[in-house]
Amino acid sequence: MNKQIKQLFSVVLKKNENQALELGKYAINFISNGNPGPKVLERTKLFHTDSVLCGLSALALKCNAPHVLRNEALESATRGTKKDLAKVFGSHQLVPVEKAIVSNASAVREWDSNGTVFGYATGEGRQAGEFGHNDFYPVVVAAAHLNPKIDGATALKAMALQDEIRGRLCEVFSLKTYKIDHVVHGAIASICVYGALLGASAEQIESGIGMFVAHYIPFRAIRAGKQLSDSKGASAALSTEAAIMSIRRSMKGFIGPKDIFRNPEAIFRLNEKTKGDSPFDITLSNDGDDFAVMGMHFKLGLYEHQSAGALEGLQKLIYESKFVTKASIDDIANINIIAYEPAFGIIGDPAKKNPTTRQSADHSMVYIISTILRKAFETPNIGKKLDSFNNLDELWKLLMLEPKDYSHKAVFNTSTRKLMEKCTFEHGGKAYDEKYPEGIPTSIVVKLKNGETFDSKFVMFPSGHSRNTAANLKDILNHKFNVLGRLALKEDQLKTKLSELNNLDKLTNEELRNLYECRIQQSKVSVDDQAF
Repeated sequence: MNKQIKQLFSVVLKKNENQALELGKYAINFISNGNPGPKVLERTKLFHTDSVLCGLSALALKCNAPHVLRNEALESATRGTKKDLAKVFGSHQLVPVEKAIVSNASAVREWDSNGTVFGYATGEGRQAGEFGHNDFYPVVVAAAHLNPKIDGATALKAMALQDEIRGRLCEVFSLKTYKIDHVVHGAIASICVYGALLGASAEQIESGIGMFVAHYIPFRAIRAGKQLSDSKGASAALSTEAAIMSIRRSMKGFIGPKDIFRNPEAIFRLNEKTKGDSPFDITLSNDGDDFAVMGMHFKLGLYEHQSAGALEGLQKLIYESKFVTKASIDDIANINIIAYEPAFGIIGDPAKKNPTTRQSADHSMVYIISTILRKAFETPNIGKKLDSFNNLDELWKLLMLEPKDYSHKAVFNTSTRKLMEKCTFEHGGKAYDEKYPEGIPTSIVVKLKNGETFDSKFVMFPSGHSRNTAANLKDILNHKFNVLGRLALKEDQLKTKLSELNNLDKLTNEELRNLYECRIQQSKVSVDDQAF
C-alpha cells in the first residue's frame, strides 16, 4: 500500500533511462499537474522573499559584480525584440531576457546569504552531500515576461520545481568531489523550468541540458585560491545565463548532445564509472510535502552556511554563560572550533585565515566567528539585553551579520583581527563527518586566560536548519528582511514590496512582471570601497 502511495507522489528516473529527456517530461508535466503542498509553497515563498531582499541590498551598496552585470544588461536594452525582454531589479527598463537573469541572479547571490540545500535525503543513494543555493528564481520571473499565462501561483509552483530538480540532483551527485562548481545542478534545473514554462518540448529541454553540460561546466577554482573574487558570487548567474542561452537555442532548432547523463565523456559517467548507465537514479516529487525545499537551510544573516553550527554554539555560550559581560577581548585565551569535512577544508582553508576581500571574509570561519564575538563585546548594555532575552532568537537578531560587517573597515578591524589570532580550527574526524550532510555538526570552546572554559557541546541542527524546531524562524527572517530591505528601499516602499512578495501566489501576470521594479536607494560609495 505504501509503495503505491509513494508512486503517486513521486517519480523515479532510472539510471538506465535517458534522464535528460525524462527531466524534460517531468518538468512539463509538473507545471500542468504538479501539486506541491501548502507547506512547500509557503517555504518556497519565504526563500524567494529572502533572495529578493538579498539582491536589492547588494545593488544598493554597489557590490561590484551585480553592479557591472546590471549596467551591462541596461546597456543592451535596445538589442532585444518585444518577445524576449525582461526587467532587472530596480528598473522598469526591458532588457534581453538572459541579461535580466544574469543581472538579477548575481545580485541575489552576492552576499552569500540566501538559502542552501545540503544534498541529503533519507534512503539509499541520496546522500551525496552536494550543496547549492537558490540563486535561480529570477529565471521564473523573467519567463513571466515572455508568457502572459504565467501568474503568481504558476510562478511559485515553478520555483518549487527549480528547487526540487536542483535539490534532488544534489542528493545523487557530488560536483565538489570532482572540483566542479555546485551551480551546475541549478543551471540544469533552470533549463527544465524555463523550457517548461515557455512551451519547449521534452526533446528541446534534453538538448538544452546536453548543450550546457557539454559546453559550459564551471570549476571550483572559482572558490579556491589566495583571495576570492567577483566570480564567487556571480558563478550561478553566469552559469544560468549560459543555461538560458542553451535552452533558447534549442527551442530555435539547435540540437545539443542527447542523453547527456549516460554520455561516457560528460561529467557524470566520466567521474563515476559505469558500464553504460547513469551513475544514479533521480527521485522527484509530484505532490504533497516531501519536496527538496523542505530540507533547505535559511541563513540568518551573512555567512557561509557551514559556519552556522559554530555561530549557534558561540551564541549559545554567550546567552547561557554571559561571559562577554565579565571578560574582555584581551581576556580570551583561545577559541577552538571543531567541525566536519568539507567545512574544515573550505572555510578553514589556510588561504582564508587572513581574508583581505569581502568574498574571502564570508568564507572564513575564523573571521565569521571573531566578528560576531567582537560585536557581542561591543554591544552597549549587553548584560541587560541578555538578561531580558527569553531565548536564542533575540541574540541571533541582535548580532546578525550584516553587509557592513564585511566592509573594508570591518575586514581589517583590529579587534576582530586580535580575536582571529586566538582561533584554532580542528577537523573532528569520523564522529563529525558521518553526521554531515544530515546536519551541521560543530562544537566550539572558548577559554579565558584565567582558566574558565565555556563549551557549547555538540551542535547538530542550528537555527535556520530545516530540522531545528526551537527557533522562531519567521520572526528572525522578518528581522533580516527589514535589515536588508532598509538598505535599499524607503520604509513605505519596503512595506509595499514585502506585501507583494508575501502574496506572490496571488499576483497577476502584469503584477509579476513588475515585481522587481522599485526605486533603489544607492549608497554614495560601494561596500567594498575603503571609505564605506
